[in-house]
Amino acid sequence: MTVELVKHSAADTDVLWAARVSTAGEQSLDELEKDPERSKGLINFLMRDRHGSPFEHNSMTFFISAPIFVFREFHRHRVGWSYNEESGRYRELEPVFYVPDASRKLVQEGRPGKYRFVEGTPEQHRSVTETLEFSYRRSYEAYREMLEAGIAREVARAALPVGLYSSMYATCNARSLMHFLGLRTRHESAKVPSFPQREIEMVAEKMEAHWARLMPLTHEAFNANGRVAP
Repeated sequence: MTVELVKHSAADTDVLWAARVSTAGEQSLDELEKDPERSKGLINFLMRDRHGSPFEHNSMTFFISAPIFVFREFHRHRVGWSYNEESGRYRELEPVFYVPDASRKLVQEGRPGKYRFVEGTPEQHRSVTETLEFSYRRSYEAYREMLEAGIAREVARAALPVGLYSSMYATCNARSLMHFLGLRTRHESAKVPSFPQREIEMVAEKMEAHWARLMPLTHEAFNANGRVAP
C-alpha cells in the first residue's frame, strides 16, 4: 500500500483560531503566532465534549495506491472527503495486483458480527498465492487480448478483478479523518471496537502517521478521548 501526503494546510493552531473566534472575533487569528502547546487543554476539551467544527478548518491531500476492493470500502466515507481516482476508461491499466503476504490471517471463525481471523496454514497461504497469481495472469491476458482486438478500454476493463491496484487523490480534514480512523483501525485506546479489513487498515495506519506529525496535540487528544471523532 502506498500513502503519500502530497499537500496540506493542517496544524494544531487551526483548531485554536477556529474555536476562539466565538469569544475573540478576528483577534482569534493571533493564535497563528502562538505556541499551540499552551492551549492543549482547549483542544482536549473540544475533543472530549465533541465540539467538532473547529477540527474542520484544515486540509490534507493524500496520494493512495491500493487494490480496488480497498477503494470500494474507502468511498463509503463521503462527508468531508473528496476523491479523484485513476480511470480505466481513459488509460490502459497496469498489471499490478495484490497478493497477501505470510502475515495476513486467512481463516475466518465464527459467525458474522462475532467472528475472528486466525493464521492460515502454509498450504493455505500457498493456495492463495498460486490461485490469485493464476487468476490475475489470465484476467490481464484477456484484458490485453480485447484491447488488441480494438475493444474500448471501458469495456475491456470488465475482465479485471478487484485485486488490481488503482490510485487516487483523497482530500479530507482532521474531523473526517478521525471518523475514518475510528472505523478503519483497531486500537487499544478505542472506546468503540472496530473490525476493519486488514488491507484498508494498512492504508489508514499510514494516513494516521502523516496526520500525527502535522497535528500532534489533536492526535493526542483523539487517543486520550477514546478515538471517537468529535
